[in-house]
This record gives sequence, C-alpha cells and structure tokens, in this order.
Amino acid sequence: MNLKVRSFEDYKETYKKSVERPEEFWSGIAEEFKWRKKWDKVLSWDFKGPDVRWFEGGKLNITENCLDRHIQELGDKPAIIWEPNDPNENYRILSYKQLLFNVEQFANVLKNNDIVKGDRVCIYLPMVPELAIAVLACARIGAVHSVVFGGFSAQSIADRINDAQCKLVITADGSFRGTKVIELKDIVDDALGQCKSVERVIVLTRTRTPVSMIKGRDVWWEDEIKKVETQGNPHFPAEEMDAEDMLFILYTSGSTGSPKGVVHTCGGYMVYTGYTFANTFQYERGDVYFCTADIGWITGHSYIVYGPLSQGATSLMFEGIPTYPDAGRLWDIVEKHRVNIVYTAPTAIRSLMGFGDEYVEGKDLSSIKTLGSVGEPINEEAWKWFDEKVGHGKAPIVDTYWQTETGGFIISPIAGITPTVPSYAMFPQPGIQLALMDENGREIEGNDVSGNLCVKFPWPGMLRTTYGDHERCRKTYFATYENMYFTGDGCLRDKDGYYRITGRVDDVLNVSGHRIGTAEVEDAINRHSDVVESAVVGYPHAIKGQGIYAFVVAGDHLKDADLMRGDINKTVSRIIGAIAKPEKIQFVTGLPKTRSGKIMRRILRKIAEGDTSNLGDTTTLLDPEVVEEIKKGAEALRG
Repeated sequence: MNLKVRSFEDYKETYKKSVERPEEFWSGIAEEFKWRKKWDKVLSWDFKGPDVRWFEGGKLNITENCLDRHIQELGDKPAIIWEPNDPNENYRILSYKQLLFNVEQFANVLKNNDIVKGDRVCIYLPMVPELAIAVLACARIGAVHSVVFGGFSAQSIADRINDAQCKLVITADGSFRGTKVIELKDIVDDALGQCKSVERVIVLTRTRTPVSMIKGRDVWWEDEIKKVETQGNPHFPAEEMDAEDMLFILYTSGSTGSPKGVVHTCGGYMVYTGYTFANTFQYERGDVYFCTADIGWITGHSYIVYGPLSQGATSLMFEGIPTYPDAGRLWDIVEKHRVNIVYTAPTAIRSLMGFGDEYVEGKDLSSIKTLGSVGEPINEEAWKWFDEKVGHGKAPIVDTYWQTETGGFIISPIAGITPTVPSYAMFPQPGIQLALMDENGREIEGNDVSGNLCVKFPWPGMLRTTYGDHERCRKTYFATYENMYFTGDGCLRDKDGYYRITGRVDDVLNVSGHRIGTAEVEDAINRHSDVVESAVVGYPHAIKGQGIYAFVVAGDHLKDADLMRGDINKTVSRIIGAIAKPEKIQFVTGLPKTRSGKIMRRILRKIAEGDTSNLGDTTTLLDPEVVEEIKKGAEALRG
C-alpha cells in the first residue's frame, strides 16, 4: 500500500499538501482501501454542532478491508499470534484465512442469537483471540460493539450496558492475570441484575471456573459454534455499511461522574487507523508487530485489531502481564516470535526498569526495528532505558500522542524518518492542524510557547458524538474554543517547533495511561456510608505517571483510619474497578472552599505534590485555617 512517507522532506511535503488540500489528500489515502461504492463527498463539517462527516455516500464493510481482501495474497500468513498468560501453555497462530473463517462463523452465531445491524453488543472478555473474533464479527454483521476492559467492576459494566441499551453480552467464565483468576461471568451476573435490555449472554470457556448459567439467557460459546457447524457452510457475507454508520462505542472517563460513550464510525476510522499504523511504524509486510495494550482500551481497537489487520500485518496479542512469571516476560515473547515492532506504555517501561537490567540483558532482541510508546508522555529516563536496553540504540522510538476521541495518533514521530527527542511527541500527523490557545481564546503563534492543545480542522478518525448525548460531546470538546476541538491537554511548542504534551488541564487524571475522571472517583468515595464529602487530585507517581490522592471528610464513626482506607478502596473497586483506587487517602475535617462553595483543587493539588511554598492567597476561602491543617496532615502521611 502506498501510505508511507519515505524521508523527512517527504513528510514535510506530505504534511503541507494535507493541510492545504485536505480533501484531496484524504481522498488519495482512502483510494487505497476497498469500497463497495465510492463516496459522493469527501468531507462536510461544522464544529459548532458538531457535525462532521467523512466519505459521505461511501459504502463498505471494515472487515472486508481487514480480512477478505488479504486472502488471495496473505491467506496463509499469520494475522494474529496469541501468547497466553502462562508461558507453558501453547501459543496460537491464526492465519488470515483462519481468522476470516472464525469471524464468519461467529457472525452466524450472532445472527442465530437475533443480532442484526445496529444492535449494541457488550464484550467483556480476556485477551484471547476470541475477543478479536467477537469484535470483527460484530463489525461484519453491522452490530455496534462496546468492549469493556476486564478490570472494570459490575457497576461500571451495568452503567455501560444501560447507556448503550445492549441486547447481548459476550463474556467468559474467567480470565487469567498473572497468578490470579478473575471471575468474569460472576461480575457480569452481578451487573445484569440492573440491566433490562440484555436478552442473551454468550459465555466462552477459558479458566474452567464454575459459573451460574441461567436457562433461556445464557449459552456457551462452544455450543453455539457447534450449532453453526451443523448448519453447514459458515460463509457470512459482510453487511454493507455507510461510511458514517456507527462502528463502535467506547466509554471513557470525563470530568463529570458518569463515563461517556465515544462513537466512532466505519469509513473515516478505517482510513485513519490504517494510514497512521502503516505510516508511523513504517510497517513492512512480514514484520511481527506486538502491541501490549488490552483491546478494552482504544489502543487495542485501533492498533491491535483494525489498523494492523487493515494493512495485512501480523499482530501479536498477549493475555498476561509484563511481570509474570518474571519481569523478562515481554522480552521472552520478543525473542520467541522474532518481534520487529514493540508498542507499549511508559508505566510498563518504568515498572520493568525498577526490576533491574538483568531481566532484559541476555535476551535476543536483535529482531526489533521500531519501538513505540502510548498512554502518557514518556519521561526522559524511561525513554533512554527503552532506547538503550531494549532497542540497543538502533530502533527509533515513536512517542505517540492521541486519545480515545481522536481514534488514532495525532502527534508522533515517524519511525526512522523524522527526528526524535526524549519525552517529545514531536510532529503532527499529516492532516492534523494543531493550535495552541491561551485562556482568552486566542491562538498563540510562533515557537517557544505553550498553551492549551486544540485541533482546528477535522480528521477522519475523530469521534462523531457521545452516545445518546450529543450536547455532552459539544460541551466537552467543542465549546471551550470556537471552531476548535479541545484535547483537554496542555502543550509546549519549543524553539524548533517540536511538540511536548505537558498534561491534563481539566479534572481528568492519567493513571498508567488510562484516563480517570476526578468526579467519577469522588462520586464512588462519597457513596461510602461514613464519608461526608471528598476531593480527588493527581500527584506525581514514579511508576504510574500520576497517582490518585483523595482528601476525605469522614463522619463521626472514624475510629480506625487504616480500616476506613481499606473500606473506601473496596467501595471504589466495586463501583469503578481496582484501576481507580486512590494510592493516598488523607482524612481531613474540611476542604478548602470559596465562599460560593467551590472546592479549590489547585491548593489540594499543590499539597498532594508536596509543593506548599506558594499556595497563593487563601484569605478569600470560607475557612482559611483548614489549609494549614491539611498541610500538616499531608506531611504526616508522607512521613
């Protein structure tokens, strides 16, 4: 495919064309994909609505681009290599031919269970090939998938199922994570007590954990496959989709309590993920590509499933964790499968650094050509360790900046083509028109400046709405600055014009690369019967990037602070999931509030960071003395 720039000069020329003649540029990229009917119009857009449409009138099915069109040339080549949690269990390889067969087979299962185009399907599975198969089968039949990360709680699942009004849930008896078995079906059962829309649950056997199967509702994956086999030919022609039909909903945290369902559509998302994958990683046919993310997050959607498969790549899926059975597991996988591209998170890199170099030294990593980082800005120390110990100074690092809402990379180096600087995302992707904005809504021109990061022109992979609540989409992303998409992040553009992300400027935390809304965590803490109110902020964390620090006003029953901390964390785990548990919980008698009742999180953030030298003017607070008390409590907690 002709999707890659070949030199830094080529990048500059391509970028120039992409912003001067964007419709011509994206039309040329889209021509490289398979369409049943070509589009009538490349783009119509209005950021006020917002109302953005790409490739209007175009007809396609994304699975024909990810599977069918590769069969003649790549049918026997590996599409997915699956590495299990336990290194002693056999790995699996699915060729493009096998993957298409499995996807068509499971599309028939969906049809047999009354799923039709437009129905919403919740998927809560471990990182096994059946997760990718279920995702692609939904896309083939035209059903909208909503994948929920396996670490989320029953309440989080129920919230997502109810918001999308899902008709079907696909889950497993359990999942393996290191030495733990997580009982997925039990969690789903707890959730479904609150969900009236679900008619059927399909359960995959993975851990052989005993489960409750409800007659008339629950069926086994394996039994449903046998039914299709008895019906004969499993061929399932892909449903024709409009370019702007919904492909999936993926829930992400926001600055208000409830998660929001980001909607991506078929045509633009396909074009953008395929293009950014091929171009950024400079993917060559035959390369083995290993993304360590979970398909429960956008990284897995865009850069384990849709982006790589649309380009005929070999995509490696890993069920386990980087530290099991020891901290050399990722490098064992690289050596075993001769991996060429490794795409992972700064949290994983920092964690593995902490175990010492002996786990990476002595491994044969000579196959690695390119490294990538995702989820949060990578700090310089981790970048250098990744470069020296894993890439041996020969593999360019692409530090990718993007979001669930952007669908794919929007700022990133291009491997081996553009310069790199540790901790910088460097350059906008072709087609991405960036703007740094000041607090007064004015664009900041020139270099050696910083501001709030916005995009001022549409790109094909961007979100179209938040499911069932378009006004929330408008307010969150398009209302802060006129005719701009606002990322919610601060950004520096240095003297050379290189971009560096400086972190969130709203009430959203970035913990291990996962966005968690402070309001969501506060809402969960406040549900504890002995909590009066709480305020949550982020603070620097050596491994996770940001940790969660909760200031909690407890009721009269606080006798054992450590026990209460455990209770609060259990409450947060039950309502959101273990990923949102605060690392630090400080009990306070009150919170710093203005006279109008607004909590001054700026003050709490500085106290959590240990920077109490300049808290600003506190005399206007309702109770200025509470700040001194919180400062002393924080020092005691640190001590």
